[in-house]
Amino acid sequence: MKQICVIGVGYVGIVTGACFADLGNKVIALDVNEKRVENLKKGIMPIYEPGLEELVRRNVNAGRLSFTTNYAEALKGTEFAFIAVGTPSGVNGEADLQYVASAAKSIAEHMAAPLVIINKSTVPIGTGDWVADIVKREQKKQVDFAVVSCPEFLREGSAIGDFMQPHRTVIGSFDREAANKVAQLHLPLRAPIVITDLRTAEMIKYASNAFLATKISFINEIAEICEAYGADVKEVAAGMGYDARIGRHFLDAGLGWGGSCFPKDVLALAYMAEDKDLNPRILNTVMEVNYDRRKSAVRWTEELLGGSLKGKTIGLLGLAFKPNTDDMRDAPSIDIAQELLEDGASVRGYDPVAMEVAAPLLPAVKMYTDPYDMAKGCDALIVVTEWNEFKQLDLEKVKSLLKTPVIFDGRNIYDPAIMKNYGFNYRGIGRGFNGK
Repeated sequence: MKQICVIGVGYVGIVTGACFADLGNKVIALDVNEKRVENLKKGIMPIYEPGLEELVRRNVNAGRLSFTTNYAEALKGTEFAFIAVGTPSGVNGEADLQYVASAAKSIAEHMAAPLVIINKSTVPIGTGDWVADIVKREQKKQVDFAVVSCPEFLREGSAIGDFMQPHRTVIGSFDREAANKVAQLHLPLRAPIVITDLRTAEMIKYASNAFLATKISFINEIAEICEAYGADVKEVAAGMGYDARIGRHFLDAGLGWGGSCFPKDVLALAYMAEDKDLNPRILNTVMEVNYDRRKSAVRWTEELLGGSLKGKTIGLLGLAFKPNTDDMRDAPSIDIAQELLEDGASVRGYDPVAMEVAAPLLPAVKMYTDPYDMAKGCDALIVVTEWNEFKQLDLEKVKSLLKTPVIFDGRNIYDPAIMKNYGFNYRGIGRGFNGK
């Protein structure tokens, strides 16, 4: 059993801490947000993530997981300190490292024994060296330490499974002994371990997310061509996916990507390239294609309604950026709702999980606790998030409740031919002639 400190109990930190505790380690999770720590002590989670509440409760009850706001308490006897704080986008797209700097400074001030400091947050290339400089500068007395990069590859909605069954673990350090210690910590996961230098590990994270974002933007561009020529993008993606060089994952045409990772990571990588006088043409185009999807969704809905949204009532099925999370960061629903409102429409919203988080972000959107209540009297519905609940809706009932039977399916969860048989004026994305 190892003693671990995880600094930051946001999305990455709480999942990392709970999972390491479940592997039999003693974990102290620290956050400077007193309210968040108090809530965790009461069993109240800072995020919605399937299985997380039970995982935290089990390990707290077993004495393997605890929470604190005190660095001295958190670092006492600790062998590994994971920095898992937020790195939001700055004004120009650069990663904001103020929370990383604060964590590094506090570690330096309170560490009393040799320590392996592990950057879990997604940080720009060179941050590991920068963190080491901060710790050296801020130490009250010289204590040996090493800095390691171990980027996270967790998907919201399946984070626990991703941690426990990773495709690989990436570890970067200029201190091979420290890297080996972190590798040992991950051995119970029985996944391939890639050990490299600090900067290469940091780059692997950015390059991985940028490539996945590129796949999504690529298939969305293909979807537009499919629609123009009468092909079905879902069948195209399936046919492409059988090729092992391409793979099926991240080839679902729709409203594009959002959330906390892809938007800021692609933007940050483009910023880093431009900072070195490089021209990140692919990255910039990937972002442009992605955000165009949101505007297109509004224009296509307008087209289905005869060319005007003024005075219309539009219902949004789903608000979170993806299913199985309440994360509203860079969610397509925000831009779509704003554009609908600017075009004179009234907007309603329903999400199985995210409405409490969404409400302050969408004050002009009327929230409903039931999808059928929301649909009643709407001129059109837009499928924004592919929750399984929406796939099981009673479509005959939905049609009877709508003022006009119009559905724009931004996630292709319905079959165009079936929707035509129900009598809907329906449009998916890249579905050929949409059953017409």
